[in-house]
Amino acid sequence: MENEEDLVSRIRRIVTDVLPLSKLSDEELADEIERIVDEQTSGQYFPIQEKVQMAQQVYSSIRGFGILDSIISDETVTEVMINGADNVFIEKDGKLSKLEARFENQKRLEDIIQRIVGMAGREVNQSNPICDTRLPDGSRVNVVLPPIALCGPTMTIRKFSKTPMTIDKLIQYGSITEEIAQKLEVLVKSKYNIFISGGTGSGKTTFLNALSNFIPKDERIITIEDSAELQIKGIENLVSMETRNSNASGVGEITIRDLIKTSLRMRPERIIVGEVRGAEALDMLQAMNTGHDGSLSTGHANSTEDMLSRLETMVLQGSAGLPLEAIRQQIASAVDIIIHLSRLRDRSRKTVEITEVVGYENGQIKLNPLYVFEEDDKTTLEKVSGSLKRTKNPLKNDFKLKLSGYRGKI
Repeated sequence: MENEEDLVSRIRRIVTDVLPLSKLSDEELADEIERIVDEQTSGQYFPIQEKVQMAQQVYSSIRGFGILDSIISDETVTEVMINGADNVFIEKDGKLSKLEARFENQKRLEDIIQRIVGMAGREVNQSNPICDTRLPDGSRVNVVLPPIALCGPTMTIRKFSKTPMTIDKLIQYGSITEEIAQKLEVLVKSKYNIFISGGTGSGKTTFLNALSNFIPKDERIITIEDSAELQIKGIENLVSMETRNSNASGVGEITIRDLIKTSLRMRPERIIVGEVRGAEALDMLQAMNTGHDGSLSTGHANSTEDMLSRLETMVLQGSAGLPLEAIRQQIASAVDIIIHLSRLRDRSRKTVEITEVVGYENGQIKLNPLYVFEEDDKTTLEKVSGSLKRTKNPLKNDFKLKLSGYRGKI
């Protein structure tokens, strides 16, 4: 008796050989596959559920994303890493594990990659072997093809939550407290420029998404991202833009820097940049300094101090001739608050610092920590326990608070 894997492969061959695939709609193809599965299994006993699964496997290998379909539909999987056709890893609950499942061959994996990239109107090939794109559900996808990737076609998928992150959920997960959430709401509504920093996988985009829900619903917002991920709800006057890679001829590239410059002509009240990682940092800082208060962005860094030095480096990438003093003054006057997130040793994501940028003095940017994460006596090597504690430092730049009519303390 044929095993299920061989049977699925044989049915797939029959389907591709016999049916006019290009002329069939998705629904017609699914019906035809079910009929062929019934025909090919008529002499053997298979439970109905197994037949349904076989039909789904055949369908997803032709019109879907093959084994990726079942992985992506698993809500508990947060990240998928494919290192060539034979090595598929997933992240669940912060832990990595290798799957038994694999792609039939490298050609099949490349076909799926081309389909994913093509759906978002992008290109990836030997002359342009690196691509950032997204799945229809918004999940972030990075692709690297051979010969750059030595182990075969490589794809990393950061899963996208179907339900937008809210501040209530961050409180529920223990990332912040209700009291801090109320203070952050005041800062967002008072149009403080807020920068969210953290390492890879620390939850920067998630936090930015939650924070954006505090923006008043009658404002005009422009969002700028490499691949659209933000889920801002309830704002009608919203324009979302994403970058574009150059085509096979090397033309047509639209960068974050281009989009920031364009956004300034669109009468935005706030600009939200998904992530600043290069020369566009200068344009973002200038936007914050030229009447677009309340702007939000994120960046990769290991600490708040590290975020400042990374911003300096990023500005220098685009304007190498600028003196460091001028860059530091620009950063100090543009950024009001830095929220630093971290992924701790137990894989939990926590807000570890909320710091005010108070100005530029004696050649240095001055920071004023407002909240700092402190571990308590319940913490162990395996499980981190603690919370954000208010420091004794008062908020120094309270001008925007007074303008907004807020008279309480942050």
